[in-house]
Amino acid sequence: MDEEYDVIVLGTGLKECILSGLLSVDGLKVLHMDRNEYYGGESTSLNLIQLWKRLRGSDKPPAHLGPSRDYNVDMIPKFMMANGTLVRTLIHTDVTKYLSFKAVDGSYVFNKGKIHKVPATDMEALKSPLMGLFEKRRARKFFIYVQNYDESDPKTHEGLDLTRVTTKEFISKYGLDDNTVDFIGHALALHRDDRYLNEPALDTVKRIKLYEESLARFQGGSPYIYPLYGLGELPQAFARLSAVYGGTYMLNKPECKVEFDMEGKACGVTSEGETARCKKVVCDPSYLPNKVRKVGKVARAIAIMSHPIPNTDESHSAQVILPQKQLGHKSDMYLFCCSYSHNVAPKGKFIAFVSTEAETDRPEVELKPGIDLLGPVDELFFETYDRYEPVNEPSLDNCFISTSYDATTHFESTVMDVLSMYTMITGKTLDLSVDLSAASAAEE
Repeated sequence: MDEEYDVIVLGTGLKECILSGLLSVDGLKVLHMDRNEYYGGESTSLNLIQLWKRLRGSDKPPAHLGPSRDYNVDMIPKFMMANGTLVRTLIHTDVTKYLSFKAVDGSYVFNKGKIHKVPATDMEALKSPLMGLFEKRRARKFFIYVQNYDESDPKTHEGLDLTRVTTKEFISKYGLDDNTVDFIGHALALHRDDRYLNEPALDTVKRIKLYEESLARFQGGSPYIYPLYGLGELPQAFARLSAVYGGTYMLNKPECKVEFDMEGKACGVTSEGETARCKKVVCDPSYLPNKVRKVGKVARAIAIMSHPIPNTDESHSAQVILPQKQLGHKSDMYLFCCSYSHNVAPKGKFIAFVSTEAETDRPEVELKPGIDLLGPVDELFFETYDRYEPVNEPSLDNCFISTSYDATTHFESTVMDVLSMYTMITGKTLDLSVDLSAASAAEE
């Protein structure tokens, strides 16, 4: 333990594991520690007995739910965009060889009290019951513009500078009604609230293009993929990567106290009376509570069911987005469902999550619109957790702290945080222009 490292990483959550993998590949000497005896930190996957202990305080789940070990219940449930940043990071680091993915069956949006499939292309727009005939024609023109848009080719811009035009102005050129704007912004561009309407349209157009390209990748019903056996596989895969490049891992290390020098810079970590020295510390908010502030709270429900979410075409895995406007909330609500077809539950069982940014202290009331869409459930758990973000200045104290996971059910915001931390730590930008076909073999 009494050695000197370039970086000590505390906590084996997904963000920390991706960073320790990337930094080890870069040739830095990394020590990775966790106070828990399991991988994953906040983003771990639990079997049924662990889930029962955590949320019911006993270790005897009812027998009719099936064997405990057949469950892998994610504590931070999220899907991956097939062409998104996380998949690019997996390919860039060759971590894909440790994982198997399977496409997610369906992507849906809640509109006027009903669940609808999300139309994502000009052809799907023509078939969608979300819009009337004339609205479909207008939406089709909008989609064709987005599909043809190429940032580096001004001919495709049709005289619009999307770095200056707001999303609201851009969409109003097509005369689309509020309902259509709602699903484009929330179910395709995956914005969490309506702030994007007053921001430059380029970001929204890029987000819609990512959705369309991801959807086209598997010709499936959604742009998402998800690992077999759940997300708990991800931190472990990056941990393996780090180990291959000489990173050292230590689980079950109590305290993990960060030590600071006279100038207030992190210089080591002490656990069980031994101190490992380092130049930089990377950690999740729980290891440096005095350098973070609370920015919000996530409310979520976990349901174990014996059927898919109704009105999702019998999908064994699906996401349903409930835009804030449809609920009268400040931010969107997300439904996430996966099942035995991704090996996260015994045969015939489905696991559904409902999550949103909490506005009250009563998750069972707040999440009701989402829970009402689930149909009968075998078991239902409620939980809230606080979200933190760092308030320190890493250039002064050498501490690089990740932001807590948000309520979204996909990984784009998570990986953006990782990439900006990577740049702060190394001064480099990660090149993610990879050959996406490299990951196709694993997905089937």
